[in-house]
Parts: sequence; structure tokens; C-alpha cells
Amino acid sequence: MAPNKTSNTAAYTGIFTAVAASICCITPVLALIAGTSGIASTFSWVEPFRPYLIGLTIIVLVFAWYQKLRPKTQEEIDCACEDDAKPSFWQSKRFLLIVTLFAALMLAFPYYSNLFYAQPAKDIVYVSQSNIKKQTFEVAGMTCAGCEAHVESEVNKLDGIISIKASYENANTIVEFDKTKTDLPTIRKAIESTGYKIIE
Repeated sequence: MAPNKTSNTAAYTGIFTAVAASICCITPVLALIAGTSGIASTFSWVEPFRPYLIGLTIIVLVFAWYQKLRPKTQEEIDCACEDDAKPSFWQSKRFLLIVTLFAALMLAFPYYSNLFYAQPAKDIVYVSQSNIKKQTFEVAGMTCAGCEAHVESEVNKLDGIISIKASYENANTIVEFDKTKTDLPTIRKAIESTGYKIIE
């Protein structure tokens, strides 16, 4: 196979593996944009494979760059069938650079995905200490900071939420709320509307 075709195949493979490595964090954002947040946890099963997909992406892109930058052998130079015309954009270093940058953005997506979730502005109101209740929900399916932000964003839309902290590492969500304005079933419903499951 010609070096340009080989590097192109590797570039497309790099895009695929980079997207696959971050699909569990991309899905909640796409679900939020589409207004179907219940499908957010659909690809959480991919998370355990993420390190392997990241490694594969890096290997594939390094190979693509090697193919693109390696000097031609004398045999390739002497080959009469080799076309001396300028390569198309899809076979250029510029395209491979775009692919590499896109792959890097996809691999880093879990670390900045929380920027896509707006935190509603809350008015500061006085709440009697006797009305404040704190509850910890065990939540399954969160795999990154984007998942945390998704849960926090949904629960923060409720009236009476004083504070919320979701943690994918601890697999839980801690909510402080005014029990005169909201209740546990309402909060539970908001969490589960994101597609993540509360463990009883």
C-alpha cells in the first residue's frame, strides 16, 4: 500500500478510536443538546476500555505521522508509477495535523465537558437550619467530570436546592436542600432523568 494511503487509513482510524475513547462523555452532551438526557449513560460501558483506546489512538497517529514524514526509499523514487503531482488535501500533512488536533480534543473531552452544562443562577435566600436536609444518593453509571456536571445541572434546576456535589469516583451525589420546597422523590427523579441509576 502506498505511504499516503497508509497514513490516510491510519488517520481515519485515529479519529475513530479517539471518538470511541470519549464516547461515554460525548453522549451526555449530545443528549443535552438534543433534549433527550435520559440516554446519557448509554455508552458508560466503554469507560473501562478508555485507556486501551487512548493507547491505540496514539499508536495509530504516530504510525500515520511516521508514514507521512519518513524519507522515500530509492525504490519509491525510481518507481515510474509514482505520481509527482501535489497530493490532495486528504493526503496532505495539513489534513493529518487537523486529524491529530481533533483526536487530541476528543481524548481531552472528559476534562472540559463540564463547560457545556450551564449552572442556573440562584437567588440567595435565608433558609431555616431546621428545614435543611442533606441526602447522599448512590449513583451508578457516571464515568467522568462531564457526567457529574450533567447530574448537577439537572438537579440544580429544582427549587430549594442549596448545594449539590456529584462524584463519579465515589459513585454518589450529595444534595443539600430545603425540605419545604422540594423532596427526595423529586430529586431522585431529576437524577434518574439524566440516565444514571440510583442504587437503593
